[in-house]
Amino acid sequence: MAKGKTQTYYDKNPAANKRRLAQQKRYNEGKGNGNRTGREITKAANKLRDQLKLPVGDPRDASHYKGSKTKGRPLPKKKNRSRKD
Repeated sequence: MAKGKTQTYYDKNPAANKRRLAQQKRYNEGKGNGNRTGREITKAANKLRDQLKLPVGDPRDASHYKGSKTKGRPLPKKKNRSRKD
């Protein structure tokens, strides 16, 4: 499989790749996420997708209600990812 534009960029710019990996490590460990790890956030999102019965490839996201980790609703990706809360 061919490499995408992002991977090609990071292959050509090792310093940028090092910064990206450091940031991703901080995110996964929970620093700067309100003490929730990236893994916890992903796990909660996947659990909500299962509860809402959203199939793979659905154009909607499982959007959490403000302040909730367990309840939510299907919302178009564009609206969900542009939310400020």
